[in-house]
Amino acid sequence: MTELAVITPTWKPDGAFFAELHRSVLEFTSDDTVHHVIVPAAHKSAFSGYAGPRCRIWTHPELLPRRYWRMPGGTWLNAGHPWPPVRGWVMQQAAKIAAAGMIDADAILLADSDVVLVRPVETANFRVDGELSLFRKPDAVHDGMDRHVRWHQVARDLLGLPAAPPPPLNDYVDALIFWDPVVVRAMQDRIGEITGKHWVDAFTQQLHISEFIVYGVYADELMKQRPPSSPLICHSSYDRRPMDEAGALAFGDGIGQDAVGMMISSHSNTPLEVRRTAERRCVEVARK
Repeated sequence: MTELAVITPTWKPDGAFFAELHRSVLEFTSDDTVHHVIVPAAHKSAFSGYAGPRCRIWTHPELLPRRYWRMPGGTWLNAGHPWPPVRGWVMQQAAKIAAAGMIDADAILLADSDVVLVRPVETANFRVDGELSLFRKPDAVHDGMDRHVRWHQVARDLLGLPAAPPPPLNDYVDALIFWDPVVVRAMQDRIGEITGKHWVDAFTQQLHISEFIVYGVYADELMKQRPPSSPLICHSSYDRRPMDEAGALAFGDGIGQDAVGMMISSHSNTPLEVRRTAERRCVEVARK
């Protein structure tokens, strides 16, 4: 068993982002840390060059039951429950949970493709009395965040919990987050016990769901001891406008002392060189 594994779901159009992330994983994690990459089967060849001792390429069919078939347009069909079709992004979430539950590591770092690591990742820095901390933003979900509120209710339904209280609610969603594989497996078991179905089937039958909310609600509501809160480990920009050089430098200057990664949204269409400028400034600030 290794101390840390990194999981990234991605696809061919995000290959350039993944290349930057993987480079940073090799630089800022220990030599026994493996980067597990989850891609559509049709895109596997685009990532095969990364395969090696520190990178494992997974496809959705390798992680999920064989009764799931990929259909044209990116949706999936569960042969045991063919309606409604499974949305592609829901299937990606299920594959992420499946991987996190089966990988032999003490801690999992979930990293979106547009993340880059900028500091060494030491899981000991994110443990309290040996327990891995949980990313939670207390009371960050307000009543105007309809999707998040729905995600909370779906999570509680799957986990057999009473209805969610009125907002504000905790948020557990971010681009770079630690998960505990032991908690993931317990969460899978709980979903199966409550629904009477394989956890994958119960999860993928949902039209609106967030894997991060399900994990966070499980950890906060059903673990014997509520996990300690994680500091913000990702310095992020969700702005959809392209960042320029000046903005990249200012962004880098703002990195927090606990952040081990940065994220500039792929939807911003920020040029690669500008992203690298931000990365270099983040690394410079982190080393001071």
